[in-house]
Amino acid sequence: MIAVQNVNPLRAYFKKKKLGIYLLLIFFSIFFLLPVYVLIVTGLKSFKEVGLSNMWSIPLHATIAAFEKAFSKLAPHFINSLIITVPATLISALLGSLNGYILSKWKFKGANVIFVLILFGMFIPYQSVLIPLVQFMQVIGLYGKLGGLVLVHSIYGIPITTLIFRNYYAEVPDELLEAAYLDGQGILGVYRYIIFPISMPAFLVVFIWQFTNIWNEFLFAVTITQSPEQQPLTVALRNLAGSQIVEWNVQMAGAFLAAVPTLIIYVLLGKFFIRGLLAGSVKG
Repeated sequence: MIAVQNVNPLRAYFKKKKLGIYLLLIFFSIFFLLPVYVLIVTGLKSFKEVGLSNMWSIPLHATIAAFEKAFSKLAPHFINSLIITVPATLISALLGSLNGYILSKWKFKGANVIFVLILFGMFIPYQSVLIPLVQFMQVIGLYGKLGGLVLVHSIYGIPITTLIFRNYYAEVPDELLEAAYLDGQGILGVYRYIIFPISMPAFLVVFIWQFTNIWNEFLFAVTITQSPEQQPLTVALRNLAGSQIVEWNVQMAGAFLAAVPTLIIYVLLGKFFIRGLLAGSVKG
């Protein structure tokens, strides 16, 4: 009887603690979703109502005119962003996967030095390379073209993708690779038949990470592109603000539309993102 009586207070304590954690998580969720709320309610207001009301108020006469106007102006640039983001994400993911495989499973002299030098690329500020980058793009004929941005983002994505894949492959048992060697597979054969098929969690992490970073990037986009037709979404979104009058409802609607692709990816693949991160968090 004494043991049973002692269990109830403990159970009540853990229930209260669990409730407190849920309330705290709900609070932070609401706090972080406030900007999304402001984007939506402002986008649903007319230009006149935006000037007469505060940003927190619900629209009195909701209209999607601002969303329609923003979408008509941003639609071509959505395509540009996809043309840049998807290839750059896939290329940097594949190169990072190969690097991670070589640096984690093929031990050779200087491998750790090479890995550190690759990671050093993560800490180079974008602003410090803009002038030589533009000069290099002009030399190779990619300045002002979408292909130039694909190349830049593919290269700049290699350090982080290499780090993620190296940590992930460090957990793959060496015995699995040795069995493939005994079957006559070489370095590429082992990657193709053993490493690549078990890499989907890491690829999902890299895909979400790279897609989000490249989609939202602005500095390279505004520097390397020249004509308005070649500009990705982030630059076009900045140009929605007029030179004299800023239509805040259109600006907010455009910002929300620009965020929709990354929101969809995180909603659909968020749990896989966490699993993939945890899968490579033990070793490496």
